[in-house]
Amino acid sequence: MKILVTGGAGYIGSHVSVALREAGYEVIIFDNLSTGHRWASLGTTLIEGDLSEMALLVRTFEIFRPDAVMHFAASIQVEESVREPLLYYRNNVANTLNLLKAMQTCGITDLIYSSTAAVYGIPKQIPITEDAELTPINPYGSSKAMVETVLRDLSRVGHIRYVALRYFNVAGADTKGRLGQAYAASTHLITRALKTALGIYDKLYIYGTDYPTPDGTCIRDYIHVEDLASAHVAALDYLREKGNSIVMNCGYGHGYSVKEVVSTVKKVTGRDFPVEETARRRGDPPVLVADSSRLRATTGWIPRYDNLFFIIETAWSWEQKLKDNPELLKT
Repeated sequence: MKILVTGGAGYIGSHVSVALREAGYEVIIFDNLSTGHRWASLGTTLIEGDLSEMALLVRTFEIFRPDAVMHFAASIQVEESVREPLLYYRNNVANTLNLLKAMQTCGITDLIYSSTAAVYGIPKQIPITEDAELTPINPYGSSKAMVETVLRDLSRVGHIRYVALRYFNVAGADTKGRLGQAYAASTHLITRALKTALGIYDKLYIYGTDYPTPDGTCIRDYIHVEDLASAHVAALDYLREKGNSIVMNCGYGHGYSVKEVVSTVKKVTGRDFPVEETARRRGDPPVLVADSSRLRATTGWIPRYDNLFFIIETAWSWEQKLKDNPELLKT
């Protein structure tokens, strides 16, 4: 069975591509390499292109005839989305519409969609279930919620079958050391903390210490990227067997505050580093923790790496590799 993975040379997409191959699927990656890397394809067929290129999309589908699509290609930075909303609606919404049109043109119906907990905005209840009201507070979350609406409408008339996986905070790196985050300027807390431990940044900023949480900093549900990848394989297996469209959360069901993460990074690395508390960033909810019982019950998914120390250990090994091999930050 062939799977086309958009954004498959990026952080999450590359890990999922590996998991798919290890599960026996044939993978074709479609990526514009704006944040992804050729080396991250690890020998998988890579088509370099942008989702705005409808003719290339259709030609790719016609040549490779994938049985399903996994869609990761998107802009994902909350703060950037607040500053540049049009970028997010163009890339995340308009380009996804291109992808869906190309799929429809070529008779491909099955899609696993990369969504986000940002669709919930500031949730009224923790942990968050999939039935919670969608009230995103930033353009990133709004763009993902818009696409979910499109998928729901297409599914109702039989044009598509989909699983939308709402991620919480993805972290860590490939346990075999092959892959990890490789952004020139990452905004992810764990990555920036590790880079600060390495001396790449002078200090780490904590954005907001006045949230309604025990220590005043934001709380997030951190999921290891390999557990997230296995959730995608499980979701694909479900879609092939059952065929019913569904939305499912991906997380562990408990969270850690920013200060707890920073403390754990210092323990993992054995290094102290300067931390400066500053004002909140726009668009950051106080607490995001998943109720993933639907994913577990529906697919039988069982995470293996629900341990913050281990998650950070794998990321730390990867960051040291990046520092020793700076060419990996290039395309």
